[in-house]
Amino acid sequence: MNRRRKAYRRGHRGEFLAAALLVCKGYRILARRWKTPYGEIDLVARRGKMMVFVEVKARPTEREALEAVTPRQRQRIAQAAGAFLQTLPDNHVFSCRFDVVAYAPPLRLMHLRDAWHM
Repeated sequence: MNRRRKAYRRGHRGEFLAAALLVCKGYRILARRWKTPYGEIDLVARRGKMMVFVEVKARPTEREALEAVTPRQRQRIAQAAGAFLQTLPDNHVFSCRFDVVAYAPPLRLMHLRDAWHM
């Protein structure tokens, strides 16, 4: 199997496991791989009045996962998050947060809450 296909599968597995982790923590998954002209949001989750936009990175450490989310990528995710919020009729009642879930194969997950601010 070539490298790209392995990376793609690892990404899908990481997103699936990240979603399962968030559900276990009491979040409701609203969208997976939500696409906009600005970019894609891996997971959109909600818990109470908190809307969480999650970037999933397959990296061995939390630090490497955070470093993998570049400033440009953060800006694109924030723009995509704004577009997602525009689809909600009551978008003004939500607080928003940007999280990262680091996935280290085979099964290590690290949820980094409030990983950056916009």
